[in-house]
Amino acid sequence: MTAIEVKGLSKTYGKVEAVKGVAFEVNPGEVFGFLGPNGAGKTTTISMLCTLVNPTGGAATVAGYDVVTERDQVRRNIGLVFQDPTLDGYLTAEQNLRFHAELYGVPKEVVDERMRQVLEMVALWDRKDGKVNTFSGGMKRRLEIARGLLHSPRVLFLDEPTVGLDPQTRSAIWGYINKLRDTEDITIFMTTHYMDEAEYCDRIAIIDHGEIVVIDSPEALKASIGKDRVQIVTGDDERAIAELRDRFGIEAAVREGQVTFGVEGGESFVPRLFGELGVPIKAVSVARPSLDDVFMNYTGSTIRDAEAESATAWMRAIARGR
Repeated sequence: MTAIEVKGLSKTYGKVEAVKGVAFEVNPGEVFGFLGPNGAGKTTTISMLCTLVNPTGGAATVAGYDVVTERDQVRRNIGLVFQDPTLDGYLTAEQNLRFHAELYGVPKEVVDERMRQVLEMVALWDRKDGKVNTFSGGMKRRLEIARGLLHSPRVLFLDEPTVGLDPQTRSAIWGYINKLRDTEDITIFMTTHYMDEAEYCDRIAIIDHGEIVVIDSPEALKASIGKDRVQIVTGDDERAIAELRDRFGIEAAVREGQVTFGVEGGESFVPRLFGELGVPIKAVSVARPSLDDVFMNYTGSTIRDAEAESATAWMRAIARGR
């Protein structure tokens, strides 16, 4: 039985289609990721799967239960770490977990042992008596992960689990998450807009504008590109793009402030580029295919450009509403 099964799931807010008929399956024990920019529909999808938001259309099951007609059964079988903190800062770590155990009906005779187990897993057992408002951002995130595991869920949802954390803390959080594979019989569904985090997943689904564009393992997706990414800095980007198209048959675009295009054998192509382009090149870089290249190949933009476009669209919508 699949851990998660989604068929044509959609969510509409007025005239805005936040999620547009997505379909996918997640296998038991898999780390499955949604990769996409802010505003792509990641959190809305998780909210529907966790029974926090009713779908407009389609169907979905989590741990074998329908997210609309069997909401209580779904909730008993999932853990959820929200994008925004939801801990009570005036309570200790232990008190936060005991409150959670009461809500989920964890048998009293196993609470102490289970609480120690999950706190040790995230290296917080020695801080169990500390008030949460004295914790760092990384410690709070680790405590939220421990809380999400306390009632032994079959599926753990992580919505942007390391957003706002520094790179070192993000790496540590992922060290704890990876431990779950060895210690818990659990499926993990996560969302992220960080390319390096997506590399931890067994499979990822790239989502953009509420639609799933492609699903596969990170390695398979990178292999599907087959081209190196070349970026050049010039004094005339429009002319450079035209020259690349006319002389080499290469379609390029300005991404992140540089003329960007894909080509097989990027390093061997660079000398040709300097000799034949006809536009002075100030700098050049060549990189093997990455998930950013995959995203650009399937969506037409980098994830950072997509986020910038999304932010601009929101600002325009707010301005129109005034």
